[in-house]
Parts: sequence; structure tokens; C-alpha cells
Amino acid sequence: MSGHSKWSTIKHKKGAKDAQRGKLFAKLVKAIEVAAREGGGDPTGNATLSHAIDKAKAASVPNDNIDRAIKRGTGEVEGVNYEEFWYEGYGPGGVALLLQILTDNRNRAASDVRSTFSRNGGNLGEPGSVAYLFEQKGYLVVKGDEDDIMLAALDAGAEDVRPSDESFEVVTEPGVFSAVREAVGSVATDVESAEVTQLPKSVVPLDRSNASKVLRLVEALEDLDDVQEVFSNFDIPDEVMAELMD
Repeated sequence: MSGHSKWSTIKHKKGAKDAQRGKLFAKLVKAIEVAAREGGGDPTGNATLSHAIDKAKAASVPNDNIDRAIKRGTGEVEGVNYEEFWYEGYGPGGVALLLQILTDNRNRAASDVRSTFSRNGGNLGEPGSVAYLFEQKGYLVVKGDEDDIMLAALDAGAEDVRPSDESFEVVTEPGVFSAVREAVGSVATDVESAEVTQLPKSVVPLDRSNASKVLRLVEALEDLDDVQEVFSNFDIPDEVMAELMD
């Protein structure tokens, strides 16, 4: 399992505070607004918007918030003009970090990201220093009968299906993600997550000490308002994961 999904698991098991939930809502709504501005307000013709809406609904963002974000993006109501760019860097243990930024103040975002890296044992890298270690993929985590999931996913064009704890990870090219999600969703007993994301091409295993440091850095970065998402290539062995969850 990638560092991104393992960190999501840790946060889920710890439980989300109201303040963190509000910050998550704000970031999901911001992504919808940007997608609508760049590709139009119709999700049937704007895959990025469709994925952003699905992600927001999965997090229980109210429909009114989603609708207002689309209208701000299309200019029907006044909104903020967000700029998207990426930062790259390294964390403890040589872990690669790829940050998606959506901001209305590039200088503020740069200052916050740089200081967060410095305070938490990381290093901000040059453009291109880690981006090549990731690739955009459709990614689902589902539960159900292995044969049913395997058959549905591969028939719909998935690249890979692999077991992960009590679930299955399904990886696809972005262009067939919607078809695979629909096919797998029809046979799965539970869809834990489904998104187009940045997956690492290889992973860096972490010991207890570095795992704790990396998670602290990732959490601090994710807490920044201008950081939309943090992608990483760390892997936490099961025995270390159990210690972190205690």
C-alpha cells in the first residue's frame, strides 16, 4: 500500500476532529471550483470536475456547497482566483514528497511550505527532483469476492488488482477510471476509496523512528490551507503500523 493510502488509514482510525473536517471540506470545495473554472461546470464533459465532486461527496460535503463551488468556478457567482502548482521535496528516510498547491497567494504558500519542511526534518527540492517517481493513476480500494472483483476490474480495463490486508487495490489508467469504478462498484461489498491520484512507482520502507517523523511532516503539510494534497512513496511495515496505532 502506498504511503498516501496508509496515512489515510491512520487518520481514519484516529478519527477526524471537527476543525480538521472543516479544513478538508474547504480543500475539496476549492478543488471543485478550480476544476469548474478550467474545464466548465458540466461534470459529464469534465472528468477532473467529476472526480472532484465524487471525492467531495464521499467525504459528505453538502450538495449546496458543491453547487456553489461550481458556480464560483464558472463565474455565475463571485469567487477567488486560485493558482495551481506543485512543490517537491524529501522527508526523513529519503522519502519523496509531491505537493499539489491551490492558492490565491503564491508567496504565502511558498513561505509556509518551506518553513514546514525545515521544522520537520525535510528538505524542499528543485522542480523535477521527485515528480518522476510518481505517475497519475486511477486507484480504488474495495472489499468483496476476489474473483468477482478481479474479473470486473480487468474486463473494464484495469491495469492491476492486488490484495491489501482485507481489501483489494485496483489500479487503472485515468482514462478508464470511471468505467472501472462503475464495474467494480457493481460487485464490491464496499468501496473504501476511489480517486485519480499520484501513485509512487516504487516505495521506501520505513522503520519506527522514520515512520513517526515522516507522518509528522505529512500531517503538518496537510494542515496548511494552501496544500491541497500530499503524495509520498513511503511504506510502513505492518508491525510498525501496529505500533503507530497504539
